[in-house]
Amino acid sequence: MQNIFKSCFVLLLLTFVSCKKEEADKPKVIYKAPAKTQAVVRDSSQVLIADLPVQMPGTNYLIYPIASMNIYEKSIKSSYGSSSSNNEMSFNISNYSDNEITGYLQNLKFQEVSSDSLKSLTDKPVLIQTVTYLKSVFDKSKQQLLVYTLADSDTNMDGKLDNNDIKSLYISEISGGNFTKLSLDFQELIDWNIVESNNHLYFRTIEDTNKNGKFDKNDIIHYHFADLSNKDWKVSDYSPI
Repeated sequence: MQNIFKSCFVLLLLTFVSCKKEEADKPKVIYKAPAKTQAVVRDSSQVLIADLPVQMPGTNYLIYPIASMNIYEKSIKSSYGSSSSNNEMSFNISNYSDNEITGYLQNLKFQEVSSDSLKSLTDKPVLIQTVTYLKSVFDKSKQQLLVYTLADSDTNMDGKLDNNDIKSLYISEISGGNFTKLSLDFQELIDWNIVESNNHLYFRTIEDTNKNGKFDKNDIIHYHFADLSNKDWKVSDYSPI
């Protein structure tokens, strides 16, 4: 009997380790000819809400973050030892600090302060993680620009947009107009920054060159900059190595 118990325990342990390993090894990209990504189906049970508007300093636009309401299951234990669960809702879907909005947002809406109409940033599925107002660029050149980091396609083909999909870099005007992708498809954004002296936005990406679905030391890092003085925000490559 004891041996049976030990065997069952070992089997459960191996199953747990296997599941954890599978989760950790989950690829960011799954390649299927001809390199198409899975269509994202929006969960009809999700309830979209808007946060209170944010107005970046010195601008004439209000920005409304849009995302699904967060619902958490809370366990309640009574004085008699029994327990039950209760759903709690959180209406906080974004944070704002230092000219940056963060969260897991499904869209943004823009409203000019002198108008009653609202305009959506995009009509395509996205998961926006950061929205940064380039205040230093405005102080120097009076350009009012927003930079976004987001997922725009289901690169691992699991039917949803989340942190396991490739992160991309976008830019737009303060109104949300000219929403433009700067990074290339199937390249993961590493980081970005602004150099004020030449009005360039520099960023790095990594490409899964060996097509194993992961980003590792065997892949190639690409170096780019966007000229913010150019009305089309032209992206060029450079080679510091």
